[in-house]
Amino acid sequence: MQITAAVTRAAAGPFHIEKLELDVPREDEVLVRILGVGFCHTDLAARDQLVPVPLPAVLGHEGSGIVEEVGDGVADLKRGDHVVLSFASCGACPNCEVHLPGHCDSFLPLNFGGVRADGSRALTADGQPVASHYFGQSSFASHALANRRNTVKVRNDAPIELLGPLGCGVQTGAGSVMQSLRCKAGSSLLILGGGSVGLSAVLAAVVQGCQTIIVSEPTSERRRLAIELGATHTIDPIGTEDFVAQVRSIAPRGVNYILDTSGKAKVIREALAALDHRGALGVLALPATPDDMVLPVDVLGVLGHGLQIKGISEGDVDPPTFIPRLIELYLEDKFPFDKLIASYPLEEINQAVEDQLKGVCVKPVLTP
Repeated sequence: MQITAAVTRAAAGPFHIEKLELDVPREDEVLVRILGVGFCHTDLAARDQLVPVPLPAVLGHEGSGIVEEVGDGVADLKRGDHVVLSFASCGACPNCEVHLPGHCDSFLPLNFGGVRADGSRALTADGQPVASHYFGQSSFASHALANRRNTVKVRNDAPIELLGPLGCGVQTGAGSVMQSLRCKAGSSLLILGGGSVGLSAVLAAVVQGCQTIIVSEPTSERRRLAIELGATHTIDPIGTEDFVAQVRSIAPRGVNYILDTSGKAKVIREALAALDHRGALGVLALPATPDDMVLPVDVLGVLGHGLQIKGISEGDVDPPTFIPRLIELYLEDKFPFDKLIASYPLEEINQAVEDQLKGVCVKPVLTP
């Protein structure tokens, strides 16, 4: 079938709105009409080839919409169902079997390989192949093919056009606090970065009952939004000479948890000194630059204070159970993630990217 999609053709180049041909659903696949798709930092990393996705490609991995057709073997979804698309996983490795698909043995090839598991591509442009199945979906498009495993059925009374970011960015921030770090009620949390992932973590910290929620973010508007969403304190790291001292002026013993969303090794290393004894640092962001690939750590400090450093993938959640949970919280007015969202037509994807980079918006959601 013919679809409209935003195509990435060159590293760091603009997105091009084009007509493409999309294959029919094969076994275990689901054809979804996309009503909203979030733009995530990982899409930018793939566009700029910091993540080596084959080009040309259709990116997009926070899609939501309505099922139009299902392939053989899909028995629990039907035409008309509302769904959120999340990341791909194999379902058979040890981590998938214990409901940790973010640590799937095949995570990299399934999500960044640009092909189905059998090596085929589902998209063509004038007969030439275009990389598909980015994060198991390639949803910067009017329609996307996903696998049954990464298609999450949701209730029909939620605003489907807004739900896409629950498939990755919001899920990652919230899951890191609620599932991976399991922040305790009454605890203290420092969040490094006030983008969509960091602010989703703020919302989750409120749900968890954290007593002290500190957000370090250089953009004043995002610091204001962090307070509106439930943060108790904010710090401007650019104007702070002694960052650790400022954190400890709020939490004298240090904080129980730190969640880094910046991907900057210098920021993470400095913040480690703000942890309380037996505190935990969660690392979830792609390195901001090649120089951030290695994290220097004070080993004696880690040993002496019993600190934990934990790598987190996709919030360490199981999307089929966690995404519906977030929707329930949203509909109960306990998780207002919609305050992060600014909507753009798919045709304005390049403007959405520019606005996000400038801090004009937190989470662009594209509407095909």
